[in-house]
Amino acid sequence: MKPAPFEYWRATSIDEAVQGLAASAGTAKIIAGGQSLGPMLNLRLARPSVLIDIAGVTELKRVQDVGGKLFIGAGTTHAAIEDGVLPASAAGLMQAVARRIAYRAVRNRGTIGGSLAHADPAADWILALTALDAAVSVRGPNGKRSVPVQSLMRAPFTTVLAEDELIVGIETDKLSSTAVWSHQKFSRKVGKFADAAAVVVLDDTSGFCRIVLGTPDAPPVVMRSLAEALLSDSKRRLPLDAIYSAVQTAGTAADSFDIQLQTTVLARAIEKLVLQ
Repeated sequence: MKPAPFEYWRATSIDEAVQGLAASAGTAKIIAGGQSLGPMLNLRLARPSVLIDIAGVTELKRVQDVGGKLFIGAGTTHAAIEDGVLPASAAGLMQAVARRIAYRAVRNRGTIGGSLAHADPAADWILALTALDAAVSVRGPNGKRSVPVQSLMRAPFTTVLAEDELIVGIETDKLSSTAVWSHQKFSRKVGKFADAAAVVVLDDTSGFCRIVLGTPDAPPVVMRSLAEALLSDSKRRLPLDAIYSAVQTAGTAADSFDIQLQTTVLARAIEKLVLQ
């Protein structure tokens, strides 16, 4: 199939894009890399009256090291992160996550902001940035606001963003030099979305620890009880039955196979952390 008819606008600034969204009264869609929206247009799952292209907005590609925080423009591509656009002191986990997203052709075009706005629960950035306790910077007609990534996804493919709001960037605290992390996912084929994934971040210097479980059917789940247990255990090990119990409590598994899969992904992520 081919897309339903639409008007095409090329925005040259963030303000122009926001004005276009506001003027469309909820009928416009933003496009940057088009790796998620393109197929939806072709299948007519998305039928915007106006398509606002923000790929040329240089403001959205800004990456800035601001003291203890890092700002990443929403238009930054997965490939740019994979290739080292982030400062070396902050690259770590994000660079590793970027290089495992789909295929290089997709990474060349797809953007970090587009992935978050699309809100596919099986995607990598919503999981990793939840683990980093990051926040998205949002711009709309009424000004700016910050939304924790953990709170961004209301349900699969649904966010808390208003129809006239645009993600302009991501802000995250930088980890210390002693921080360790791991990213584990199970996919039936390289390049496909994961059936289950987990990210573990542990920074002894700041006392920060997060374990996040990702599934294809629901927003990422922060496994607080596991993180607290890991932080308090000097050997950084968790018994398998504790992980299994936490997965059951999380309610993300549809059946015994899902419970086993999610338990295994979490256990391997924690094991990889210990081996560093």
